[in-house]
Amino acid sequence: MDNPGAPAEAGALKRRLGVSDAVVIGLGSMIGAGIFAALGPAAGAAGSGLLLALGLAAVVAYCNATSSARLAALYPRSGGTYVYGRERLGDFWGHLAGWAFVVGKTASCAAMALTVGAYLWPGQTHAVAVAAVVALTAVNYTGVQKSALLTRAVVAVVLAVLAAVIVTTLTSAHADTARLGIGPDATVGGVLQAAGLLFFAFAGYARIATLGEEVRDPARTIPRAIPIALGITLTVYLLVAVAALSVLGPGGLADTTAPLSDAARAAGADWLVPTVRVAGAVAALGSLLALILGVSRTTLAMARDHHLPHALSAVHPRFGVPHRAELAVGAVVALLAATTDVRGTIGFSSFGVLAYYAIANASAWTLSQEEGRPNRLIPATGLTGCTTLAFALPLSTVISGTAVLILGAAVYGLRRTRARGTGSGD
Repeated sequence: MDNPGAPAEAGALKRRLGVSDAVVIGLGSMIGAGIFAALGPAAGAAGSGLLLALGLAAVVAYCNATSSARLAALYPRSGGTYVYGRERLGDFWGHLAGWAFVVGKTASCAAMALTVGAYLWPGQTHAVAVAAVVALTAVNYTGVQKSALLTRAVVAVVLAVLAAVIVTTLTSAHADTARLGIGPDATVGGVLQAAGLLFFAFAGYARIATLGEEVRDPARTIPRAIPIALGITLTVYLLVAVAALSVLGPGGLADTTAPLSDAARAAGADWLVPTVRVAGAVAALGSLLALILGVSRTTLAMARDHHLPHALSAVHPRFGVPHRAELAVGAVVALLAATTDVRGTIGFSSFGVLAYYAIANASAWTLSQEEGRPNRLIPATGLTGCTTLAFALPLSTVISGTAVLILGAAVYGLRRTRARGTGSGD
């Protein structure tokens, strides 16, 4: 077990985060803009089967979280499944996991930044998005503890507003529990596709694992923090979904682009709508903050092993953060935020992250009982669920996501060929 009081190795990150910090970072990643935006598209796919889709996404997320927690306790280093895949399955699978995570989550960063712009200033969405990326990259640059403190404030604000929406909506005269029933419009394919879209809003617990090198007593902290964060998030999402369905119904929810604002309006609480809009922007900021944090740490781990330019592995001598990786990630996300559309990024991000967790579950399957292996049913269910949900996403997303994974495999092959040609190792 790591000794938090021991001197840090050269280039190592400092262990500063406890259980509550790790839980808050996970909550900031999950209870973000996803719940403010994902319910509409998911309802459009699942219809009255929306709650089934939410439950299915939660089961897959639980399996992924359990597998990730066991692996993170065994390998408490920055990089998450990039490290687990490399250690348990081989260098190629680690590379592919890291590639899927960095590419998918970079797209997700852009989606969150654009969500901030859409909520705060719809007429200048791209400009606000770029400004948000620049500001939060600066926050991350000055140290992970400051990021944790800001995330704690964001989570508190968002949870308060969501609680207000839930209570106001469920106690209104317009709420009708009959709208929660499952009708013939719910199909297996629609529920699976909706679960894949809703997974976008659950995937933030990976941030806890990717911060493994900055957590105190990781063998104890990470397995505790991940299920706590996931359990709180599932409870909040379920209550929000029930509240929105009770006043809008599946059809009304599918037709809205701002489900929580419209739910508040349908409940007769127009006074709450502006607050919900502000909370949506704050939630997106919190999610963006944690996403940049996680992507930069995986970039750091891959750069250390020369899967990405080695210069990105530098750690700032004063702030103790991977500053070059953070600046590079911030620059790419700012470019995407200036040029892309938020709608096209959510499904693409989900595909990449589901591929990432499929490798995590495959890695957890190889653990022995002495290494803390979970019940084999958990990684098996997680692997099957990730694969199924990924390929249930819209066809265009599946094609583009698969193409990106093939590109990642080709990059790995070229790198290996070049290394053999020069006679150098990794």
